[in-house]
Amino acid sequence: MKGDAKVTEYLNKALRHELTAVSQYWLHYRLLDNWGYKDLAKQWRKESMEEMEHADKLVERIIFLDGFPNMQVLDPLHIGQNVKEVLDCDLAAEMSARALYQEAATHCHSVKDYVTRDLFEKLMGDEEHHI
Repeated sequence: MKGDAKVTEYLNKALRHELTAVSQYWLHYRLLDNWGYKDLAKQWRKESMEEMEHADKLVERIIFLDGFPNMQVLDPLHIGQNVKEVLDCDLAAEMSARALYQEAATHCHSVKDYVTRDLFEKLMGDEEHHI
């Protein structure tokens, strides 16, 4: 099914964000574990895996809309050097994702792509949970 070009663009932006988050959260997980924050590290590992699940849903939707998922580009990682910086870096990423997903959901609604809108709203809810 051929989708709206702007919808596919939003899906690929979201995919880039999610793949970046996977890497950033995974590195933070390993750093937190190394610093001795074992329980916090476990949570970050879980968050990284959840971001991978988000990426998978985005890839699936892009392909369904006859687009091509761009998995070759990541945003710069923002890596904390202590626990506070880890929290600050990841909070900024979640806030950025939420804003992107809100904008994308609005566009999807305007072009009557309600399934993709619902996907972005679900992702937005997950990001709000992380915040």
